[in-house]
Amino acid sequence: MTVFYNQIAGQNLHRLAALCDGVFAIAMTLLVLNLAVPAREAVHSEMELWIALTALGPHLLTYLMSFLTLGIFWVGQQTAYELNAKSDRAYSWINLTFFLMVTLVPFSTALLAAFIRYRLALIVYWLNILIIGLLLLHAWHHARKFNLRKADVPEHMHRALWRRIVVGQSLYALGAALCVFSTWWSIGFIMAVQIQYAIAPRFRPFTWL
Repeated sequence: MTVFYNQIAGQNLHRLAALCDGVFAIAMTLLVLNLAVPAREAVHSEMELWIALTALGPHLLTYLMSFLTLGIFWVGQQTAYELNAKSDRAYSWINLTFFLMVTLVPFSTALLAAFIRYRLALIVYWLNILIIGLLLLHAWHHARKFNLRKADVPEHMHRALWRRIVVGQSLYALGAALCVFSTWWSIGFIMAVQIQYAIAPRFRPFTWL
């Protein structure tokens, strides 16, 4: 029987999960590089240090927002891996594309921090999040279509994961749309959504998230 390379490539789900952890760890670490300590020669008093630290506000805010973003997506991806029994070549490449977009988060974060009042910077950041979410959803649909999931995964699990991603991305889109009024409104709304996602499991009224 002839076996083609594409039939045997990319089947190790554990190696894919290990790569996922590494990519997210590096991306999360790179985020903090955007927080630069004020130059010693530019600070000569407590007041000047306070002013310099205040100027770091946009960088700190976007750092926290992106760390939450990556944390939420890491949890979502690990959940998907736990529900899968195996991988295939296409699933591996969908995930690699997902990782590609994850590694761009430090860039889109730095761009937003540097131009926090510009709508275009906010839109670029949102597009980065949107594509990550769509790829996560695509990977899950591929796993479902080609029977990569564990045999005992109930259908309502699929609906729960699908709902969480779609609702989340819809809220992010609403947050991005608020930049018509102010990018600060967008950032505030997106962070509120992220905090909600982070604490939702503790409160019954929010279990739909």
